[in-house]
Amino acid sequence: MTSAPSVTPLELADGLLAVVRAQASPSARDWLASAVATARAPLNRASFAGAFALAARQVGRSAPDQTTREMAWVERAGLRWPVAPWGLDGLVRSGLLLYAAAGLAPGELDALVEDCFLHGDTRERQAVLRTLPLLPDPARFVPLGVEACRTSVEPVFEAIACENPFPARHFPESSFNQMVLKAIFIGVRVGRILGVEGRMTPELRRMAADYASERRAAGRSVPDDVAYLLGENGSRA
Repeated sequence: MTSAPSVTPLELADGLLAVVRAQASPSARDWLASAVATARAPLNRASFAGAFALAARQVGRSAPDQTTREMAWVERAGLRWPVAPWGLDGLVRSGLLLYAAAGLAPGELDALVEDCFLHGDTRERQAVLRTLPLLPDPARFVPLGVEACRTSVEPVFEAIACENPFPARHFPESSFNQMVLKAIFIGVRVGRILGVEGRMTPELRRMAADYASERRAAGRSVPDDVAYLLGENGSRA
């Protein structure tokens, strides 16, 4: 299973935002400095919410350059799962949440994270979910992660289920299994679920077998990922 970052949340926040600064325009860097100020204690919730929402407009949604020394530092720090899909705005939002986490009591942080998720657009929700494994005591956000799996918005589901170590590390067995089956049902490849090999259980295989039987009974093809879960040499790419 992918290990946790080896640096503090504040150090990781600095590293993520350094990636953005390396690509940002001078005006975007000026805005970023003011946005970081809103995330430092004492936190102004209204100002923070405004900065969180404006990230895409200010720094853009393009993927970060993965060849820079700033990105190399992030990888060495332990964030080894893909971050290019986050976009520059996602890196900013993750960094802002990590800055805020350093100055908030646990209950206050819980409320902030939930508020950013519930009131955010799709990209804001994606950023929250991708940040969960980086926050202090991440297991307390399991209810939010599980609830996100129920969404009908596929990009939001992918943000928690795919290229994210949070479910494999923290989801209870039933929730993890349901997430895997939903991924197969909507056509999201199991190979994108980090740590699935370590969470393979007889119950997950039984659920996959039942799903395969239902598909065959209906005269429908069985996805390759079901064969993989059943140990039948299926592909998980």
